[in-house]
Amino acid sequence: MFPLPAQTSHDRPEPDPGPSAVDGAPPPEPEVEFDALPEAVRARLAELSAEALGTMPQLDIPQPLRPVARFAPAKRAKLGTGPLLAALRDSAVFRNAVVQWCREHRPSTLELAPGDPVATAAAAVLLADPAAPLHVELVARRSVDAQLRSERDAGVSRIERLEAELARMRAELDEARGAAERVRQEGEAELDRLRKRLREQGVKLRQAKDEAEAARTALTKGHGETEAVVAAITAERDKERERADTERVKAGRALAEAEVARQSAREARQADEVRLGLLVDTLAGAVTGLRRELALGGSGPRPADTVRGATPATGAVGRVEDPAALDRLLALPTVHLVVDGYNVTKTGYPELTLSEQRDRLVHQLAVLAARTGAEVTLVFDGAGVVAVPTSAPRGVRVLFSDPGVLADDVIRALVTAEPEGRPVVVVTSDRAVADSIRRRGAHPVPSAVLLARLGRV
Repeated sequence: MFPLPAQTSHDRPEPDPGPSAVDGAPPPEPEVEFDALPEAVRARLAELSAEALGTMPQLDIPQPLRPVARFAPAKRAKLGTGPLLAALRDSAVFRNAVVQWCREHRPSTLELAPGDPVATAAAAVLLADPAAPLHVELVARRSVDAQLRSERDAGVSRIERLEAELARMRAELDEARGAAERVRQEGEAELDRLRKRLREQGVKLRQAKDEAEAARTALTKGHGETEAVVAAITAERDKERERADTERVKAGRALAEAEVARQSAREARQADEVRLGLLVDTLAGAVTGLRRELALGGSGPRPADTVRGATPATGAVGRVEDPAALDRLLALPTVHLVVDGYNVTKTGYPELTLSEQRDRLVHQLAVLAARTGAEVTLVFDGAGVVAVPTSAPRGVRVLFSDPGVLADDVIRALVTAEPEGRPVVVVTSDRAVADSIRRRGAHPVPSAVLLARLGRV
């Protein structure tokens, strides 16, 4: 492509706006493909069009550009490039308005400046100059040339880096070869030294073998004499060991039997004492009536404390149909209230976590125990409990069943442990548990009844 002669605004004839501007007839279509314009030319045209758009009356703005006109002036050219270029291509009125604005406010933008191909190409496109395709092609070629030069420079720089890296690697290789040669020489010298030492050790080994053979001969002679003595001593030792083991087993068995007997007697005596003491308290409470709270406030152990199969929370947790009937039962002297923990919590507030369910029920039962004076034992299944609480509210005994033991079995054991005649109330909705404790003389109460009673606490 040959360079175009420079033109000024005085040398170039002004476009005739007469028929096109007045009658609305479109000017001659430029031979420029707007979709193929270089990015620099597109940006220049978008900038001029955006500035001109900001000064146009609302009625003169083409319909597609009205959303663009609402953009901030600083963002109008960047965000509305596509619609602005489409309007320059399709709307003669808009293009003439942009050209008129440039003549009035920035006349230099319509001059063909040889030193600025981008500005020249943009002016040619706006003025529908027949040479506009040539100017656009010049910008495109210069952009391609600039990109090629950049790629060439990047390639040259990369080649230089690779050559430097190759030189460094060759130097390292030479150094490694020298080190390997030194190691080889040192290894050969060490090998010769080891071979010499091996020969010396071979001589010493043969001498040691001869001495060992002589010692072995002497040892064989004395072995026959000592074998009989060792056999006799071993036989005697085995006999003594068998007698000692027999005596030890007998003594251990006797100690174990004695310990079991002592433990059984102690447990039986303790259970009898607890049952007898509680029976006396129950009879005294039934006679006096007014001392049921004092009777339950004793500091001694309770039968529920002696039941196996459940671990007290070192601080861990007939049929009654209404709360009023439950209150009558809790008013009995020395009454013992046993609660199936999870059966109640999963009925009343299953949406809480198990830990939150336990805490809520324990505190509600503590208030109930304080108001009624009843002995309260709360039983939870111990399976899945990571850590039990370290303390429980006053007046509530909290038990967790041991591994392999169900809370239902602990509840049955608690009822069985109570002396005959003491009122026991068991709160559970488990029919099997309710039937079994009813047979033992306890009063089953559905979980819903206790929850209704706790709602008034």
